[in-house]
Amino acid sequence: MARDPIVEEVRAIRDAFAKRHNYDIDAIVRALQEASADAGRQVVSLPSKPLREEDEPRKAG
Repeated sequence: MARDPIVEEVRAIRDAFAKRHNYDIDAIVRALQEASADAGRQVVSLPSKPLREEDEPRKAG
C-alpha cells in the first residue's frame, strides 16, 4: 500500500498531542473541550429526525 504523506502528518500531529497529555484520554478530552470553548464558536443542537417506517426495528413474532 502506498504511503500517504498527509495521513502520516496527521498521525504524527495526533501522536504529539497525545504525548503532551501523557496519552491520558481524560486529559486529551479536557484539552480538546477547552480548545473548543476558547474558540468562541456557538454549539448548535438540532432535534432528532423522526424514524421512517422502514428504519424502525422489526418486532419478532
